[in-house]
Amino acid sequence: MQHIPIRTNPGFSIRDIKGMDMVQSLHRHDFYYLLILQKGAGTHSIDFTDYTIRDHSIFLLRPGQVHLIHLHPGSTGYLIQFHQSFDPSPLLRNAAQQNHYQLENSDVGCAQILEEFTRQNDKYEEVIKSLLHILFIQLIRTQQTPATNDQLQTLQDLIATNIHQYKQVSDYAALLHLSSYQLNAITKSALGKTCSTLINDHIILEAKRQLLATTNLVNEIAWHLGYEDVSYFIRFFKKHSGYSPEAFRQKFK
Repeated sequence: MQHIPIRTNPGFSIRDIKGMDMVQSLHRHDFYYLLILQKGAGTHSIDFTDYTIRDHSIFLLRPGQVHLIHLHPGSTGYLIQFHQSFDPSPLLRNAAQQNHYQLENSDVGCAQILEEFTRQNDKYEEVIKSLLHILFIQLIRTQQTPATNDQLQTLQDLIATNIHQYKQVSDYAALLHLSSYQLNAITKSALGKTCSTLINDHIILEAKRQLLATTNLVNEIAWHLGYEDVSYFIRFFKKHSGYSPEAFRQKFK
């Protein structure tokens, strides 16, 4: 089985992107990816949502998301990459609920972060985390929708981690020590969706990621998502996407 390519970068890193040629096909990371642009033009697709890159754009990707990017020459800014273990702050969790931010000014302390990372003086990691927290607060303040509550965020994390094993509302209710009724009340209040819809949406999203970012066979994708009955998976995918898996791959690849 061929998995979606994952480009890893342990710990924390930051680089100045001035002069970089950034044209990347669909791929995914197992770390947080933070692209902060002072000047920029091009296109960026994250989990099949397309964004136009402009000056003062900020993109924040969660581990596991797929994206492709075409950043035009002459763009300036910074690329920061780090694993969750570097900064497991709830501020990061809240800020990462939104992938794209359009600010009036992208001067958010990156030059100082780069200097701290380059010099690596005593307690430099603590300084970097503090500067990142200020950035996350700035992003949260500009979010288009209110930050989701802790229970909903935990649910979304659990679905992303366990979707191959658990597909029933009762499974996640048990993991959260809630009743199915309470869990549905949380998702309906925050997102206007039942928990079952949220689960199905993630299955379809992960299937699309696999279909477009790998050459895996449909039966391999079905098995990866925990479906032993491939025919059932094909019917499920078509019901929720309007395409059979192969037709979706041929149309959008």
